[in-house]
Amino acid sequence: MDQANQQDSSLAPPRMRAAAFSVHIFTALGAGIALMAQLEAVREHWPAMFAWLGAALVIDALDGPMARRLNVVDVQPNWSGEVLDLVVDFVTYVFVPAYAITASGLLLPLAAPLLGIGIMVSSALYFADRRMKADDNHFRGFPALWNAVAFYLFLLHPPPVLASLGVAILIVLTFVPFHVLHPVRVVRLRWLTLLLMGVGGVLAAIVLANDFHVSVAVTTGLCLIAAYVVGSDAAIRLVRSLNT
Repeated sequence: MDQANQQDSSLAPPRMRAAAFSVHIFTALGAGIALMAQLEAVREHWPAMFAWLGAALVIDALDGPMARRLNVVDVQPNWSGEVLDLVVDFVTYVFVPAYAITASGLLLPLAAPLLGIGIMVSSALYFADRRMKADDNHFRGFPALWNAVAFYLFLLHPPPVLASLGVAILIVLTFVPFHVLHPVRVVRLRWLTLLLMGVGGVLAAIVLANDFHVSVAVTTGLCLIAAYVVGSDAAIRLVRSLNT
């Protein structure tokens, strides 16, 4: 860490430094929540596991704006919020969901361990890829959202052959340079994205409260929201190309 940044940190009032460091603690809390989710997964309490992962999503959505508001990078330069965020995201977005996907019986028994390894290895490489985000803040490739994949597998409960094939395709798509919407950072249609995320959160809570036994309307709504996240950029690009 360079001397100038250390001096800037030492000049900050103690209250400001404490407030900035509390954001790091808030982010790190996601790792503890991941442990709680894993404990529920081992017990096969799947709705409880997803509830904990949902709490981790809330932390992940809030800690970035909090860090920018409190200027954490400059006030606490010896602590990397970016690295901390990646560590927590890996256990909440990848590790715990990968366990749920492979241990729940949703995949073909022979394929499950291999696909689980594929999820972990491809996601580790994705998290290390400096090209993870495009210039407009879209994710580049399938962004290792295995918590969402696990949720939809439990919701839709496809035959093991189709579930295994779908997981294999997503592992490959990790390395394919198509764009996937970042729910917060993409400016285009942000109002619509945030609205749909809010609706999706409510629908997901209904699903968990009913142990995944919900109406077709709820399932359809969640599938349409997923389609928007994955396909909105491609659809907009296609419409623009047709109009030129």
